[in-house]
Amino acid sequence: MGLGYQSKIFLLLVQLQLLVVVLLAETEVLSLSTYSKSSSSNFSSSLRGRIVGRKVGRGRGKGRGRGLLGCDLYTGRWVEDTSYPLYAASSCPFIDSEFDCLKHGRSDTQYLKYAWKPDSCNLPRFNGVDLLNKWRGKKVMFVGDSLSLNQWESLACLLHASVPNSKTTFLRRDILTSLAFQDYNVTIYLYRTPYLVDIVKKSIGRVLSLDSINGGDTWKAMDVLVFNSWHWWTHTGDLQPDILTSLAFQDYNVTIYLYRTPYLVDIVKKSIGRVLSLDSINGGDTWKAMDVLVFNSWHWWTHTGDLQPFDYIQDGSAVSKDMDRLAAYYKGMSTWGKWVDLNVDPLKTKVFFQGISPTHYMGKEWGSSSRNCYGELQPIEGSSYPTGLPAAQVVLNKVLSSIKKPVTLLDITTLSQLRKDAHPSSYSDSGVDCSHWCVPGLPDTWNQLMYASFLN
Repeated sequence: MGLGYQSKIFLLLVQLQLLVVVLLAETEVLSLSTYSKSSSSNFSSSLRGRIVGRKVGRGRGKGRGRGLLGCDLYTGRWVEDTSYPLYAASSCPFIDSEFDCLKHGRSDTQYLKYAWKPDSCNLPRFNGVDLLNKWRGKKVMFVGDSLSLNQWESLACLLHASVPNSKTTFLRRDILTSLAFQDYNVTIYLYRTPYLVDIVKKSIGRVLSLDSINGGDTWKAMDVLVFNSWHWWTHTGDLQPDILTSLAFQDYNVTIYLYRTPYLVDIVKKSIGRVLSLDSINGGDTWKAMDVLVFNSWHWWTHTGDLQPFDYIQDGSAVSKDMDRLAAYYKGMSTWGKWVDLNVDPLKTKVFFQGISPTHYMGKEWGSSSRNCYGELQPIEGSSYPTGLPAAQVVLNKVLSSIKKPVTLLDITTLSQLRKDAHPSSYSDSGVDCSHWCVPGLPDTWNQLMYASFLN
């Protein structure tokens, strides 16, 4: 059976299953849930309740992973709250220019003054000291694309604001490069760190710290290590490097990492070119040492042409120039799900998946004549988005329902769809950005919801 024919069958099944979901609209939503085979045995049950124009029954299903205090933390609305934001952008040294909307001249600050209010309870206020104490001695890693960076920087700012005098180590570095010889179960890695010792970001600037190596945790898992350092020691002025991966809160022995890999599955360089391999994850060895993992992937699956970082897609033994992206996403995320089942020990590691972060490039979605999010100053009222869930979330829910190990969904999609006002828009490094989010801003709520899961 041809690859194109298989993709068409897959999409037909998705459409049929969505129809089943519409007929079941009175059933309840399963949010902030720990997915398992027993709690979600089929596709439709993993999507309950998120139907446009239908109200979800809120009196049933308590205790089924609906969140904290017996309520669904993800069904609610945005309300004005002058106690927000929880930190000032100017006081956080970890915000990249692309997310720093105030730095780029955004003068309307009302977008910072909204709080998420669940319908049937209160979302606990973020407490960075409490979270650091709960994470004491642990390693936390965000794995994914620039939306993971968005959430990582928000969390870094929230924690820094909570313990501004805590000793921290902030490191920038290029991501690991690896080559695996699968027949021999041998992997060779390249870890770029020109000085071996740390570069630390402090109030005075970047400091080369000659007596500290906080980035060496990854090295400990290796069987053979080959070190080198000299070339960069001779560089001066603008030739000195800037390298990011981790932020360590030394007083709490907590480190939060960012691992950039937009597809989670591998892009492999072969003789024909760069190949997106839907059934392999060779970069996951670094993830295994973590105590908390927060995964994310979707944004880059929609990129085509010069914007995509691969030339071919491989599905099993079949290699093609392209395939339906939703079908590819399903296969890639299924490979990630198998990785979780094979490699995660739930007694040691808590796994999250950040739900699909929406874009706002079509004003007609929310009944506006605007082309995109430019000029939007207020959230959408109410608790539902006119066009409902994006198709990628439907696919993701199906994958999550098939994973045997516990995975907590940060179901941020709908509450983020309501925030057409929270993007950088024209207040960014280039163009009109309606994909990412201002920091401070919406990602702070994502982290507030994640914090709530540790209170459960």
